[in-house]
Amino acid sequence: MNLSEINIFIVDDDPDILEFVGYNLSKEGFTVQTYSSAQEAIKICKIHVPDLLILDIMLPDMDGIELCHKLRNEIGLKDSLIVFLTARSEDYTMIAGLNAGADDFIKKPIKPWVLVSKIHSLLKRRKDKEPLLNQQDIAEGITIDRSKSEVQKNDEKIYFPKKEFQLLLLLTSVPERVFTREEIYTKVWGQYLVIGDRTIDVHIRKLREKLGDDYIQTVKGVGYRFSAHD
Repeated sequence: MNLSEINIFIVDDDPDILEFVGYNLSKEGFTVQTYSSAQEAIKICKIHVPDLLILDIMLPDMDGIELCHKLRNEIGLKDSLIVFLTARSEDYTMIAGLNAGADDFIKKPIKPWVLVSKIHSLLKRRKDKEPLLNQQDIAEGITIDRSKSEVQKNDEKIYFPKKEFQLLLLLTSVPERVFTREEIYTKVWGQYLVIGDRTIDVHIRKLREKLGDDYIQTVKGVGYRFSAHD
């Protein structure tokens, strides 16, 4: 595992915690970014998907558990690890966090070597599950393999250029959810990249040609959604 390819986001309003955790994980070789508010985290996660997020519960603009729920269910971070680093250890807090989609809790204060060891353990746990996570049946007879950037329909491989595949990954990340055109622009092409108004429409048409017309539905005036019910 090349640790520099592992992106870790830390979200905490305490600058000392950001410095402590960020320093020790960067020293280990991870690529680390730090944020002091939930809104900052939401904004960046709409553009870049981290491998692991370390969240505080007591954030100034949003409860950390609510942030976790938003990241999982509204932003669509299904495969990222989410860990709470917190001084709170009540059973009801842990249950609420796990129900919101957290993978684990790390209790403050923590020694640097213990922190690093826990992060390695969590990443290993995710790596052990990757073969199952990479392949996903998105509809009857259609399988997507994220690790190989491949799609199979009725045992026949279908080729998708990079942007088409990224668009398909986005739409299938939360089936039945409507993704607005603005979300698609931001997450597939990047927030600051200017593309033509018809670019999304062209890519949607190509996806339909390859998968079938009924899987990707237009929601007039809003955007597009993937439905497995053809």
